Amino acid sequence: MKQTTMARTLMVLLVLASAGAAYYLGHQQGRRQIAATDTPARSAGGANLKAGDIDPGTGKRILYWHDPMVPGQRFDKPGKSPFMDMPLSPVYEEAGGGAAVTVDSRVTQNLGVRTAEVKTGRLDSALEVPGNVAINERGIEVLQARTTGFVEHAYARTTLDPVRKGQPLAQIYSPEWVTAQEEYLAVTRMGTSLQGDLREAAIARMRQAGMTGHHIRLVQDTGRLQPRLAVTSPVDGIVTEVGARDGMTVSPGTTLFRLASLATVWVLAEVPETYVSRLRPGQAVSALAAALPGQTLTGKIDTILPDIDPGTRTVRVRIELQNKGRQLLPGMFVTARFEAAAGPDRLLVPTESLIRTGTRTIAMVETGPGGFSPVEVKTGAASGGQTEVLEGLEAGQKIVVSGQFLLDSEASLRGATQRMAAAPAAAPAAAPAAAPSAPIAAAAGPEHEGTGRVEAVSAASMTISHEPIPSANWGAMTMDFAAPASGMPKGFKPGDRIRFRFRLDRDGAATLSSVERASPASGARP
Repeated sequence: MKQTTMARTLMVLLVLASAGAAYYLGHQQGRRQIAATDTPARSAGGANLKAGDIDPGTGKRILYWHDPMVPGQRFDKPGKSPFMDMPLSPVYEEAGGGAAVTVDSRVTQNLGVRTAEVKTGRLDSALEVPGNVAINERGIEVLQARTTGFVEHAYARTTLDPVRKGQPLAQIYSPEWVTAQEEYLAVTRMGTSLQGDLREAAIARMRQAGMTGHHIRLVQDTGRLQPRLAVTSPVDGIVTEVGARDGMTVSPGTTLFRLASLATVWVLAEVPETYVSRLRPGQAVSALAAALPGQTLTGKIDTILPDIDPGTRTVRVRIELQNKGRQLLPGMFVTARFEAAAGPDRLLVPTESLIRTGTRTIAMVETGPGGFSPVEVKTGAASGGQTEVLEGLEAGQKIVVSGQFLLDSEASLRGATQRMAAAPAAAPAAAPAAAPSAPIAAAAGPEHEGTGRVEAVSAASMTISHEPIPSANWGAMTMDFAAPASGMPKGFKPGDRIRFRFRLDRDGAATLSSVERASPASGARP
């Protein structure tokens, strides 16, 4: 019995010892992992690498450490980001002194950086734009009264009624027509020897009274008086205006009807102004109507109207379409397709990959594993999400199509830092140091002035929350200002209200030229 109890006690002790050993090993392993995360970059001797040291893994000098998600804040040594739950990443100096960017592969994935290859090809030459059907004004017919008369009956009574060529529209009685017909019939009853010129004069009299050629032939063929004559439609189309009603008295020049032929119709299409130069009057056009699925309509460009919409930056193009069967009606929606001649082969890149600053167009080119460099490019036409590149890139290069704005921002900061680092070496050794409130040498360009509050200060930059700066077309914002070549002025800390001056270089980077404390009444933002 005692042996059984001792055996059980020994077994419990062994289980507790195993659990304690497992807990200790796990705790130690976790501490090692945390230490490895908090100090991601170490030299061969085990010491932390700081700004200015050479990374033995890459052979490059470390400029500073930063959080890729907050690239404006810089640190002199590695550690954990105060903004995100991730380690700081080193920013290396490039051998050529350029403003390239090197990003860790894990950070690249977290930032969602995607690349695409620069390829040779041709833009899609076709352009599809919306348009609306309108009446072809060249097919409008106006019927007016040619003499004084009375509308005995109007057959067409409402607008948009369809009519056929030769269809009666109204019946009119005119006393002048009756008189002219009687004269003609009286001449025809005379002997053959007496007709001659009298007959021609009688026909001219009917024509002068306003009778049409159709009416005159009707009197000649029947040899009888026609007191009431019908006004007929000269075209197949629709009635757009009705001016004749039963019992009306009309005088010469009164509009009886206005008709529109629908044999052809116009389509008014809105074409982007960048594409208009490829179009010419008479150029073939195809169209698809929403009301006629599966049917392709053909036509041509009638004219390019000299009018541009300032809101949409589009030019109105008038297209003439054949309207067989009168299926297209005014107001219908159609999609017009313009086929332009294909241009030569060009380098093509996704349009979304380009960064347009207003004065330049930038593409971020992949220079190696995790390395990216901004390149200024000259672009051509764009269509279907692709843009032609005329200068700056080569086929086969890879450019960033997602996340390029973060990389370009970091590259601009990098370039400013390297220019500032190179400036002291070129300056005379005896140049005196500037006081915090004294003017500081700045980059070329006009000087701007602002007021604000210091948010953060480092050796390389000062983060300022400033009020609107009209001279630079800036609104109120928080941003980094690079330190001058002589170094960041001393004596300023977060929370100080300041008045500052700065200049912008050709890359848009802001460099301080003077900083001084501001009084409470200066308008600095609290």
